[in-house]
Amino acid sequence: MIFLIDYERSRGQIVTLETFDDSERRKAEDARLQKELELNRLGVEREVVLLEAETEEALRRTHRRYFEDLAELANAPVA
Repeated sequence: MIFLIDYERSRGQIVTLETFDDSERRKAEDARLQKELELNRLGVEREVVLLEAETEEALRRTHRRYFEDLAELANAPVA
């Protein structure tokens, strides 16, 4: 799966999370570009990324900073 994340760093929160099938790579890339252009036009600074993972659960494990706050990250056991 492909995940499009619009993340507001200053608040440490995901603004939007969209999912795309692997076969929709072009659609996901176009959506990322449109999101970045829209935010730039509005003068909004946010992180917009495309990430790949087998499942959302796997994405939450590998990219925890998007889903957990600083306290949760600091208190998590080290693997």
